[in-house]
Amino acid sequence: MDPVAATPRLYGAAAPPGRLLPWEWARSRLIAARDYWIASVSASGRPHTRPVWGVWGTFGFWFSTGSSARRNLLVNPLISVHLPDADEVVVVEGRARSSAPEACLQAYNAKYSWSFRADGDGVVDDDGTSGAAFLVVPTAVFGWESGLGSPTKWHPSPPGTGDQVDW
Repeated sequence: MDPVAATPRLYGAAAPPGRLLPWEWARSRLIAARDYWIASVSASGRPHTRPVWGVWGTFGFWFSTGSSARRNLLVNPLISVHLPDADEVVVVEGRARSSAPEACLQAYNAKYSWSFRADGDGVVDDDGTSGAAFLVVPTAVFGWESGLGSPTKWHPSPPGTGDQVDW
């Protein structure tokens, strides 16, 4: 089941009636992206942003990092992930949890011609470089076209419906 689309509250932007972007518009961009930016917050409230590689699937967004984001996410799992394109914007908000599932590793290795393998809740490559691995489960995804055109917010179906969202 696709996430539910709605008009978000954004300064100076409104979708024309009936003109919300389809979920496939955001999903295809999240899958095709090579680079992603993550933003986390330290225990003291200091923001931390970094580019990362990752994979998008029905599970959400999976990535690995050795940066300060690891410490931040262990204290405060709230995170945003966005694509580097400022004309066709996709921003994911969610919660990160330590995770290194085999399906994510396989997708990542194929996408980047890499050699990650699971190492507890983290990953290690053939050179012995290791890092923390996280799965971001979205709570909301925002998207809009150039000039804040057709702003759309996707969110899971209402609680209690029993429907499983395929991100």
